[in-house]
Amino acid sequence: MSNDAFKPLALDTLVLHVDDHDRDHAVSPPIYQTTNFWAADAEEFDEMASGAPDSPLYSRYYTRYGNPTSERAAKVVAALENAEAAEVFPSGMSAISAVFLALLKSGDHVVCQDHVYAGAIAQLRALRQSYGVEVTFVDQRDVSAFDRAIRKDTRLVMLESPSHPLMHLTDIPAVTAIARERGAITAIDSTAATPVNQRPLELGVDLVIHSATKALSGHSDIQAGAVAGSRDLVQRIHERNVLLGGTPSPNDAWLLLRGMRTLALRVERQNANGLAVARALESDRRVARVHYPGLASHPQHELACRQMRGFAGVLGVELRGGFAGADAFISGLKRVRRAASIGAVQSLVVHPAAMWRTVLSPESLAERGIGEGLVRLSLGIDAADDILEDVTHALDAIPAVHA
Repeated sequence: MSNDAFKPLALDTLVLHVDDHDRDHAVSPPIYQTTNFWAADAEEFDEMASGAPDSPLYSRYYTRYGNPTSERAAKVVAALENAEAAEVFPSGMSAISAVFLALLKSGDHVVCQDHVYAGAIAQLRALRQSYGVEVTFVDQRDVSAFDRAIRKDTRLVMLESPSHPLMHLTDIPAVTAIARERGAITAIDSTAATPVNQRPLELGVDLVIHSATKALSGHSDIQAGAVAGSRDLVQRIHERNVLLGGTPSPNDAWLLLRGMRTLALRVERQNANGLAVARALESDRRVARVHYPGLASHPQHELACRQMRGFAGVLGVELRGGFAGADAFISGLKRVRRAASIGAVQSLVVHPAAMWRTVLSPESLAERGIGEGLVRLSLGIDAADDILEDVTHALDAIPAVHA
C-alpha cells in the first residue's frame, strides 16, 4: 500500500511526523546552536541571504532571520493549526506585537474585544498614543457589536476565545464572516483553547496567535510565541519580525518542539480535569459560580459545543467568601500551586483581584467582571481525584458561609 492510500493522520500522529527530515534521520531533532551559517560559494551565499521563503536555504543565513530548529518548530505549529505557514517568537507578547506592527500603520482602526490578554490591550493603547492607531473595544459575546464597530478604515479585528478568567467565548464564524465582508483581517489569541480544542483557521480566522509558553510547550520552562496563517500574511509578519529581532533561541525552539509532541495527550487530561473540577465546584455551597464552557449552565455552552472539540482545563471560580475567602482558599491548596500562567503540566491558581489591584481600580476590576472572590484555576495532568481532594480541603479553609 502506498503512503497516498493512507487516511489523513490524527493530530496526535501528525505532530510526531510532520517535520520528519530525511537529511538528518535523527529521531530527536538536532539543536542548531549557531548564530550564522557558511556557504560553499558566492552563489549559495547569495541565495542564503535572499531570504526567499521557498528556498531550501531559507533558514541557513543568520539566526535572526531564521534557524533550522525554529523553522522546524514553526512547521509543527502550522500543522497543528492546519495553516500554510507559521512563525515562532521568543514570547507570546512578541508574537502579538509583531502582528500589530506588521499589519497596522498610522491612522488605521482596530476593533478589539474588551476581554483579551492585558498585554495586547496595553500594546494597542501604546500604538494609539504613539502612532495614531485608533481602537474600539467591544463585548465579545455580542456579534452585533463587532458589526457596528467595524469601519471603512478597520484593518484588524482582534479576538480571544475563550478569554480567561471568565471563559467568555466569541462566535468565531459569525464575527470572521462580518470582518471578511468588510475587508478586515481577523486575528485570534487561541492560547487557552489550544489547537487540540479549537481550529480557528477552519472557522474563518486569518491569523492564530499562541503564547507557546503555555500549553504548546507545556512544562513551564521556556517563553515562546507563535503565529499561524496564510503564507502571505506570515511572510509579512516574518519580515517585520526580522527588524524587531524577535527570534527564539535554538534551545527554546527545541524545547517547544519537544513539548508539542505530547500536546494532545496533555490537553486531553486537562480537559477531563477541567470538567470534573467544574462539576464538583458547581455543586458546592461555598461557590457562587463556576465559569467553564463545558458546563450546561455556562451561557455560551451551546456555542462552545459548536466551535470547540474540548473545553480546556482553565476555569474561573467565584467564591462566596470574597477577597479573604479567595486568599484562604488559595493558601489552603497543597498540590495546586500559586503561580501565574496556564496550560502547564502542573495545576496552578491565581487570585485575579489581588494580582491586578495595583494596576486596575476596584471600579475597573468590577467593569471587567473580576470580583474579589474570583480565582482562576489552570488544571494540569494530575489525577483528577488528587486535585479534587486538594480543592475540597482548601474550601474547608474558607470562613463559614451560608448558602
